[in-house]
Amino acid sequence: MALRYKTRKRLALLVLAIGLPLYIVVAVTVVGLFDRPSIWLELGVYVGLGILWALPLKPIFMGVGQPDPDETAASREDR
Repeated sequence: MALRYKTRKRLALLVLAIGLPLYIVVAVTVVGLFDRPSIWLELGVYVGLGILWALPLKPIFMGVGQPDPDETAASREDR
């Protein structure tokens, strides 16, 4: 089932405003449970987790910055 443009846009905003900060808190908490690793290993973990969160959400963010494809050309000219 494909999401409408406005639904994807709202969902992307929700994920960025609420989901991403929560994911950051969880990632820092999980890494903090262990003894402090070397800076390079810690950096690698954070980079890996930074990429990992976006992979399943890629379909939500695709095309959100583009004009609404469901909107007609005539209604775009009225603006």
